[in-house]
Amino acid sequence: MSPRAGRTGPRTLAFVESPVQLLNVLEWAHAHAPGAGLDLVVLSPVDPMTRGQLRRMAELAREEGHEIRWEEARGGAGAPLRTIGGLAVPLRRAGRVVLGDPFSRYVQLLLTITRAPDVVVVDDGTATMEFAGQLARGERLVRWHRKGGRPGPRDLFLAPVSAAARRRLTPGAGRTVEVFTSMPMADVPSGVTVRTHTFAWTRDRFGPPRVTRGADLVGTSLVETGVVDADAYVAAVRSLARTHGARRYFAHRRETTEKLHRLAVETGLEIVRPELPLELVARRGPVGRTVVSFPSTVVHTLPLALAGTGVEVAVCDIDPAWLTAHASPRARGFLADVTSTAKDVHRLRSVPAPRPAGPTAARLRTS
Repeated sequence: MSPRAGRTGPRTLAFVESPVQLLNVLEWAHAHAPGAGLDLVVLSPVDPMTRGQLRRMAELAREEGHEIRWEEARGGAGAPLRTIGGLAVPLRRAGRVVLGDPFSRYVQLLLTITRAPDVVVVDDGTATMEFAGQLARGERLVRWHRKGGRPGPRDLFLAPVSAAARRRLTPGAGRTVEVFTSMPMADVPSGVTVRTHTFAWTRDRFGPPRVTRGADLVGTSLVETGVVDADAYVAAVRSLARTHGARRYFAHRRETTEKLHRLAVETGLEIVRPELPLELVARRGPVGRTVVSFPSTVVHTLPLALAGTGVEVAVCDIDPAWLTAHASPRARGFLADVTSTAKDVHRLRSVPAPRPAGPTAARLRTS
């Protein structure tokens, strides 16, 4: 029997597109809807790494009593229409909608269908900071690494959908909006309730981890998003590994195989592709006594997930010289904000980016 058999009243419908979003929906349910159970819709991406992590997270969600609906939302030309058509009835019946990525065109389109009086936005990493600021300033919703560029044809075509979604994400008569976040909120939109996300579920469910000597490095997708030059990034990773005695490199799920192979060859680091979000991997352990990252979500989340373990989180600044010619005008300031607002982390100055050295022995494995 379903863990929510016989439940009456409005349903809570959650939409996620990434493993981190699903983790943060579980954290929100643990903190603010314990025992209630959610109808959780996975809008599956096509990337194999992300899909694998999502399936592992879906297993954990089922163990917590939530119902999972897996949608091949990007499985061909007709997939969006089938997905939206199949979700129309649940959306209209929902009393609360929980979402992880307000910048997603898919989610924005779904928001135009629902009339749920309660909307909750859970963390999608550092993007939450930008979302809150844009909503507070009445700006159009656009991801930070694209901000400052001219809207393309697709942006213009979907502009009415984005505008309608922004209205649904703005508190109004009979509609509440909540942001559940571990990120610092410099600008809080008027009427929006902000609830603090402390990774209580993660700490209750996993660990404490075994802490090892040395350091672990955390990868980012800044090269893949066109923000940071690949040569500068590889050289910086090599310098950090040498300085801190790191042996492992935890890859971001969006990092390409080609880039990771190059990192392994040129740095000698063991490349680890986690099967779960890094907060869970680190909490389960083993984890290095120092975790070194570039400006990213984990400099805010890992200190919370690893509280009381003795692990130090360090963040290395991005040298402006590493930015590509295609990086948006907002990139430098946003990355600096991510670093300067992080709590309980050790700040490192940006490292020089020397010319690549010769290849060394490399090892690859899957966590």
